[in-house]
Amino acid sequence: QVQLVETGGGLVQAGGSLRLSCAHDGRTLKNSNMAWFRQAPGKEREIVAAIDWTGRSTYYADSVKGRFTISRENGEKITAYLQMRSLKLHDTAVYYCAARSATAVVTGAARYDYWGQGTQVTVSS
Repeated sequence: QVQLVETGGGLVQAGGSLRLSCAHDGRTLKNSNMAWFRQAPGKEREIVAAIDWTGRSTYYADSVKGRFTISRENGEKITAYLQMRSLKLHDTAVYYCAARSATAVVTGAARYDYWGQGTQVTVSS
């Protein structure tokens, strides 16, 4: 059974930084593409960033380009990170980690098979 365990998140002032982590057992899901989505109250879930198995191919939503960085470490435990800088009020949302076993980075939530429990990120003024 694939379990994605998220850590990080919390309350930060606008302009600040946070780092989210998402880990899963590499023996249960190999060659995983991983992504971060977010959902603000009253809004649909949207992709924030995605990364392929190798780490060489990434995708960023326009709203976070230049501010967020997705990266990963591969091993027995596979961990994806989302470094968030210059946080803005509209970055406030529940952030979800997602994973799928495939070779290409995709952006649609329906394409991801496994999801973390979500972690709240709140940016205050």
